[in-house]
Amino acid sequence: MLRNFLSLRSLLLFSIPVAGLVPTRCEAQTVEDRNRIVLVGDSTVTEESGWGLGFRELVNEKAELINLAKSGRSSRSYRAEGWWQKCLDAKPHFVIIQFGHNDQPGKGPERESDPQTAFRDHLRSYVDEAIQHGIKPVLFSPLTRRRWTDEGKIVPSLSEYAEATMEVAREKVVSRLDLHALSLFQCEQFGPTAFRAFEPMDEKGADHTHLNREGSRAVAQLIVQELMVEVP
Repeated sequence: MLRNFLSLRSLLLFSIPVAGLVPTRCEAQTVEDRNRIVLVGDSTVTEESGWGLGFRELVNEKAELINLAKSGRSSRSYRAEGWWQKCLDAKPHFVIIQFGHNDQPGKGPERESDPQTAFRDHLRSYVDEAIQHGIKPVLFSPLTRRRWTDEGKIVPSLSEYAEATMEVAREKVVSRLDLHALSLFQCEQFGPTAFRAFEPMDEKGADHTHLNREGSRAVAQLIVQELMVEVP
C-alpha cells in the first residue's frame, strides 16, 4: 500500500521563479518526519561527477536525500551488486531512477542491456518493485553525452535508452522526466565553448560525460524546474 505523501515538488527549493511558485523554507524537522528521496543511477547521478550534488542543494528541510547512485553501474549491474536492495531497505517515499550510460554496447555482458528488450525489462522491474514497497518511482532518461559537431550541435548517443525510459514510464503510468532531451537542449543553448565551464578537466582535456560542481548545479536547476512543472 502506498503511504501518504507530500508531493515531490513540495520537497524542493528553486532559485528561479517558476509559474508563480515561491519556495519557502519550513521549520526544522527530525529525520523521522522527513519524506525520503533516494537517487539511483550511475556516475552522472552521483555527487562527485553528476547532478546529485546540485540536486541536494535544492532539497528543502521537508526531505531527506539519500544518494545511492554508483559510478560505472548499469540497470543490470546495479541490481546484481545489491544496490537496489539497499534502496528498498532505505524505505524512501520517492526513488528517482536514471540509467543508460553503462547499458550501452561495449560495456561487457555484466553491464550492457539492449534498449529494446533487457533495458526495458530492468526498468519495469525497478518500477514494479518500488510500487510494491510503497515507493513512488520517477524515471529519468539519461543525461546526454556531449559529442559536438562543428556547428555546435550535440550528436545523440543515448537516444534509444532515453526513448525506452520514457516509454516504460508511460506504460507503467509513473512520473517521468526526459533529462536526455532537456540536457541536450541546455548544452546547445550554451554551446561547446561556454559549457566547458561545467565540465571536469583531466590530463586528456574536458570530460564530455560528467559534470563539475557548477555543472551539477546548472543541470540540477534544470531538473528541479521541470519537476516543479511536470511531476506531482
